[in-house]
Amino acid sequence: MKARDQAEFREYVIARQAGLRRTAYLLSGDWHRADDLVSATVIKLYGAWRSARDASNTDAYVRKILVRVFLDEKRRPWRREHPTEVLPELPGPADDTPVHRADLHRLLDQMPRRQRAVLVLRFYDDLSVQQAAAVLECSEGAVKTLTSRALDSIRRLLPAGVVTRTDYEEAL
Repeated sequence: MKARDQAEFREYVIARQAGLRRTAYLLSGDWHRADDLVSATVIKLYGAWRSARDASNTDAYVRKILVRVFLDEKRRPWRREHPTEVLPELPGPADDTPVHRADLHRLLDQMPRRQRAVLVLRFYDDLSVQQAAAVLECSEGAVKTLTSRALDSIRRLLPAGVVTRTDYEEAL
C-alpha cells in the first residue's frame, strides 16, 4: 500500500474506531471480544482498502466486514476461547428505565447470532431493511422475518411487569 493510501486508511480507522467498537460490543456482548472483532475487521479492511475507499459507501462496506467477521466466528468454534471462570462485569449506574443496559445485553446474549445482528443493524446502526439485507447477504424478506422473530424473542425474555412500547400503544 502506498504511503498516501496508508495515511487515508489510518485516518479512516481512527475516526471510525469508537463507532466500530460500539457496534462490535452490541453484536458480541463483551468488550474484549468487541476489540477482537474490530481488530480482525481492521486487518481485513487493510487488505481491501482500495475497494473500500472506492465503494459508494465506505462505512457500509466496513460495517459489512464487521458483521461477517462476527458471524464467521460462530462457524469457527475451534478458534473461540472457553473461559473456565466467568467474572461478571459490574453494571453501570442505575437509571429510571425498567430494563437497564446490562439487562438488554443479557437479553441479546440469549438470542441467535443472526437475530442479534439484525437488531443491532436495524435499531442501533439505523439501517433500512434493504441495507441490512445487503450487509447480511440475505433477502429483504429474511431481514423482516429475523427482525420480527428477534423482537418476539426479546418480548418473551423480558421480566414480568416490564411494559414495552408495543404494549403501551396497544393499550391506547
